[in-house]
Amino acid sequence: MADDKLATSLQSESESGGFSLEAIVFSLYLIRDAFGGVMRYYSAKLHMDVLWFTPDLAAILCIALFLKRCIVDNRSVMALLVFIQICISLGIGFFFLGSTTALFSSIKMMFPLFVGFCFCDASIGSYRRMLQIVTVTFYITLGGVFLSKYWSMPWVGFKYESFGAVREAGRLWWSFAEQRLTGFAADSTMAAYFILIAFVLTSIRRSILWCLVLGGISAYAIRLTTNKTTMGVLIIYVICLLVVRSLPEEKKLLTLRRLTLSSFAAMLIPAVLILLLSGVDLSPGHKGFFFSIQDRINNSWQLPFVYLSQLMPIGIITGCGVGCFNYPQQLFSNLHGYWVPVDNFYIGTYVMFGLPFVVYMWMVFRATSGMTDVYKLSVIFVMNIFTITVLSYGPATGLLVIALGFSEVFSRRMTGVLQGAPRTPNSDGVPLHGVAVGGARPIS
Repeated sequence: MADDKLATSLQSESESGGFSLEAIVFSLYLIRDAFGGVMRYYSAKLHMDVLWFTPDLAAILCIALFLKRCIVDNRSVMALLVFIQICISLGIGFFFLGSTTALFSSIKMMFPLFVGFCFCDASIGSYRRMLQIVTVTFYITLGGVFLSKYWSMPWVGFKYESFGAVREAGRLWWSFAEQRLTGFAADSTMAAYFILIAFVLTSIRRSILWCLVLGGISAYAIRLTTNKTTMGVLIIYVICLLVVRSLPEEKKLLTLRRLTLSSFAAMLIPAVLILLLSGVDLSPGHKGFFFSIQDRINNSWQLPFVYLSQLMPIGIITGCGVGCFNYPQQLFSNLHGYWVPVDNFYIGTYVMFGLPFVVYMWMVFRATSGMTDVYKLSVIFVMNIFTITVLSYGPATGLLVIALGFSEVFSRRMTGVLQGAPRTPNSDGVPLHGVAVGGARPIS
């Protein structure tokens, strides 16, 4: 009965096209980060740097919304434990990093997490206007990358100050004689990421022809940014999308869910590569894709645990707190000499939170096994592959999108499963929110 009421409520929202707080904050983060180069440059020129932090200020309201929606309304013990663990880890991080500035930076780093969690009971397809903003962002981001190939953006090389640290927006990178185009974003990696994630969220309600044409254009645009890993993830997604679309209607959701559940195996890839290839010289020429993988195997995936065993051995179990081996440590701590780019979301998050993160991910896996929202399933599938070699805590939208996919663990449905309520037929594969898998109906 509760599920029926929830579905009716979401259907009403979809028909009205109304905006909710979490959709507004999601859109603010998306626009700010996707056009980070533009935003940083012109906000500094106009002496309005405070505008950059508007999404973060709005995200504070989402913390209160998370507490009400997930803990008070849904009575989710899991949500309460996660909130307590984040608070404890902030304290551990302050003790480990020994910097008040790093603490404030770590707190701000967690804001997007709560925005994503606020989508726990929602069907993403019901946020019609938010998805329209995603689509517009997708087209503009594509155009920005192509434009930057022929026109030098004024924000390239622009330096700005944040929390006392000097950063560089839109730096013009060169990768083995290839120019890394940034478009309107702050760097080429962000430009590639927003093409990928905006394509994924837009493609779900588009025709196969649109997916093939825009998928090809997107792959080429990402190639111009020289982010070959992101391009590979996009190609994998398009192939899987075509496979799911080719199936009978009754098998589409089940197949998508199985693909998503299988993608969690990507968490094991770093451990397997370390066991098999640690110390092996994969790239004698010290360049290219294999050198990048070799560096991750021998350094960025292992060194955090080596340094942690020296600085705080108990941190292998408890984690070293929010902000450790992340940009708060890199920019604001006396331990910046021990900082290394972790380059993997699951390793980076485990280092911060320890064993409680493993428990949380097991619950997320269980929640995914009964998930019916095509958008969340698609996001989890893509981000599990994407984050094999990317930490994804910056830009903030990266963490927000991951939290959006994982938010189902705090839903009313999953809370009932975890806390003893009987499973409903809807949790076994019937689309609860009425979103067709692979439908071609455009967003009106």
